[in-house]
Amino acid sequence: MTRYVDEDMSGAEFRECDLTGARWIGVVMQDAVIDGLVTNLVVNGVEVSGYVEAELDRRYPVRELIRSDEPRELHEAARQLHAGWGATVERMRRTPGIERRSVNDEWSAVQTMRHLVFVHDSWFRRCCLGSTELFTPMGIGPDVEPYREGHGIDRSLDPALDEIVRVRDAQAAELEAWLEEVTPEQLAAPAPVPEDDVWPPYARGRSVGRCLRTVLNETFEHHGFCVRDLALIEAQDAE
Repeated sequence: MTRYVDEDMSGAEFRECDLTGARWIGVVMQDAVIDGLVTNLVVNGVEVSGYVEAELDRRYPVRELIRSDEPRELHEAARQLHAGWGATVERMRRTPGIERRSVNDEWSAVQTMRHLVFVHDSWFRRCCLGSTELFTPMGIGPDVEPYREGHGIDRSLDPALDEIVRVRDAQAAELEAWLEEVTPEQLAAPAPVPEDDVWPPYARGRSVGRCLRTVLNETFEHHGFCVRDLALIEAQDAE
């Protein structure tokens, strides 16, 4: 265990770090931001993650639909998520070029949408449908090898917003059509992940429903990141 004593870490940024079991004792933590998978977080003796989750559910009721085991509610979640992204795309269209700007080294809006193209291909088509087809070339997946440019991904591409939107609209329609027919029993069944060395390597053994929720959660979370950064860019431009 690494121990820091009397260190000035003001302004420090921890990105993609595993802080499981970390302890902050006698610290000053003002104006701090924590964004990630947070569970069992105790602040001054109070477990606060339950409060945080309840507040997020209040602000974003679609989260409860995403957690459902009922196809009808999952279908409604997918519909709402697609509609939310549609409104955000229209927001971007009102400020041409904003979709390619980034904040704090995060993905731009078009990069985020290209990542969701990859999420659909990998977690829905492969894990829920058992597809062995190549991924959509414009998708952006993980940086690690051999997955970085594997299975059809072409990092050299630079598609326009309209091209990405057309692909995402088609993927959303495919997902919603499937959700109109799927049964609770099919969702509970083991995911039919092909036996090959293609992303995601750790999906085998999961249920179809769990893989589907990965798709929906990624769509929700990345929309939140995108909206957050668009607001920051707009605020900067207004100064």
